Amino acid sequence: MCSNGRITREEDGMAHNDNQVAMTRGVSPTMARCELTHLGRRTVDVARAERQHAAYEACLVSLGCRLERLPADPDLPDCVFIEDTAVVVAEAAVITHPGAPSRQRETAAVAGALARFRTLFRIEAPGALDGGDVLQVDRVLYVGTSGRTNAAGIAQLAGLLRPFGYAVVPVAMSGCLHLKTAVTAVTDGTLLVNRSWVDTAAFAGFQLVDVDPAEPWGANALRVGDALVYPAAFPRTRERLEALGLDVRTVAVDELAKAEGAVTCCSLIFTA
Repeated sequence: MCSNGRITREEDGMAHNDNQVAMTRGVSPTMARCELTHLGRRTVDVARAERQHAAYEACLVSLGCRLERLPADPDLPDCVFIEDTAVVVAEAAVITHPGAPSRQRETAAVAGALARFRTLFRIEAPGALDGGDVLQVDRVLYVGTSGRTNAAGIAQLAGLLRPFGYAVVPVAMSGCLHLKTAVTAVTDGTLLVNRSWVDTAAFAGFQLVDVDPAEPWGANALRVGDALVYPAAFPRTRERLEALGLDVRTVAVDELAKAEGAVTCCSLIFTA
């Protein structure tokens, strides 16, 4: 389900934009062995996770994306969280060096797929960088100093993207896995944030929308065109977003969330 309680793009006859690509990867049958940092391990219903992921992909397609789906790998429990493997900007793609050793082999298949669309660069050890720590707003990339991303990785990213005119700003954070667990952009000038997990000093000049106090995990939203893909589990925060006039499309991702993932984690969205 990808619902905003109103008409969908498919229903109103709007055509898909073949230039807008959503790259995804299937749910691994071994997802229950995923890396966990801030959550306790719970039983994962892989079949239910697959159904939720398929509905998420259908939502992206309904919003005009052309789906590029990579197959799951049973040797890579976290492979569905494709966002962590690359940072894609208009001019290039930077293949990351994930901070968890068990995830570093995820990048090979993604690099092969992205090579069709972008010139590739790479973060190299001792640098560590997860794509979930990178929040791009226009020509600025805010990068969280999480347990999965280090100073060397941030410095390499800055050096690789500086020639293209991008600035990289480190952001202090704690208490959650990635920067985009704590803050995401819902418009170019508006951020959805859980202030208890991130230092908002880096975001001077932005309008900050706080998650509902009862929904601390509700700061992760995915912009696709003029719409927001948002977890159905956080209705109070959704009301705050809709009060701003935003088109919020809800999807169920609670099974995927058991593996410490959310809506931005499961895709790379870019223009072909």
